[in-house]
Amino acid sequence: MDKIVVEGGRRLTGEVRISGSKNAALPVLVSALLVDGECVFHNVPDLMDIKSIKLLLEDLGARVQTDGHRVAIDASTVHKSEASYDLVRKMRASILVLGPLLARRQKARVSLPGGCAIGARPINLHLKGMADLGATIALEHGYVEAAAPRLLGTEIYFDVVSVGATENLMMTAVLAEGVTLLRNAAREPEISALAEVLNKMGARIDGAGTSVITITGVDRLNPVEVTIIPDRIEAGTFMVAAAMTRGDVTLVDCEPGHMGGIIHKLKRAGAQVLPDGNTIRVIGPDEIAPLDIQTLPYPGFPTDMQAQFMAMLTVAKGSSVITETIFENRFIHVSELQRMGADISLSGGNVATVKGVSGLSAAPVMASDLRASASLILAGLIAEGVTDVNRVYHLDRGYEAIEMKFQALGAAVRRAKA
Repeated sequence: MDKIVVEGGRRLTGEVRISGSKNAALPVLVSALLVDGECVFHNVPDLMDIKSIKLLLEDLGARVQTDGHRVAIDASTVHKSEASYDLVRKMRASILVLGPLLARRQKARVSLPGGCAIGARPINLHLKGMADLGATIALEHGYVEAAAPRLLGTEIYFDVVSVGATENLMMTAVLAEGVTLLRNAAREPEISALAEVLNKMGARIDGAGTSVITITGVDRLNPVEVTIIPDRIEAGTFMVAAAMTRGDVTLVDCEPGHMGGIIHKLKRAGAQVLPDGNTIRVIGPDEIAPLDIQTLPYPGFPTDMQAQFMAMLTVAKGSSVITETIFENRFIHVSELQRMGADISLSGGNVATVKGVSGLSAAPVMASDLRASASLILAGLIAEGVTDVNRVYHLDRGYEAIEMKFQALGAAVRRAKA
């Protein structure tokens, strides 16, 4: 098993290219199941989660060809409607095949998914929406079994905002008869990106990026060639790294318009953030100002950036308060930051008070999930000494070649065997 070794105390400078978005690529790759013929996707990141979804598509019978960051998928050869436990257990996003299989093959059998240890994240909203569209749903022996010889458009209301449920039900409804309304839909850029791909395939989707999405069903969809949008969370992670190391870093191939909440908070922390087209330059302040942060669905502050900002705020001049409203177990990294000398106290299960200290000290730490892994690397960048971040297989699920990107910015970050 690998670990990431970080020697602290170096200021980051230079230029870093942002990879394609993991959270956009996963549903977009799955959408190929809706099409007869070959779809081509560019700017697909090289990540474990992407490899997992490609293996799942191949197991269903699709032909998948990868050439660098180009992925071609031909689902005309799909012959199965079952996604097995061995493939689905590795990643929660695997549940996204349920809707396309149901819409295309009138039935689907998908194992209940696994994933990170950051909360239950139930799929009841996915299943309720599919039932509303006319599917019969059963849970048998750890599998979801769905069947619908005919899907009929309807009005679906989400009790809570859910990115995954919005994506899954968009893909289910595009081939349903009539009009489907998704109310209280997620508004993330990844939702808009999926809708844009589906529309290019021939779907009729309006309102993506708002809380009400209208889907008018069509008879069939056609192959497309599209480019995956940049990863706003990877971009945000490098922006925080630049700020907390007093660095001067330019991000290229990113989308500033997707990162309003991140940019706003970094400016409040004292950083200079200078967007220009598809680049962002971040110049870190001499002192980090404290912040109050509450995670919210988009366009609010993203839960996927909470851990990285917490790492930065451990050395702010004053006290910060972070309230996590999305996932119930997303403060697991707190105990690891405390091992490095951070002064963090928890209350009510979802509120962290971070009192800034003069500096952090290196320590061996353990990553608990994807974004916690990144936060511990960031803490290591400013800690005195050498920090070992263990269990970084989480990191490889969502960050492409992160140690090499940090090395190019002057950081002493390397991968080693644990």
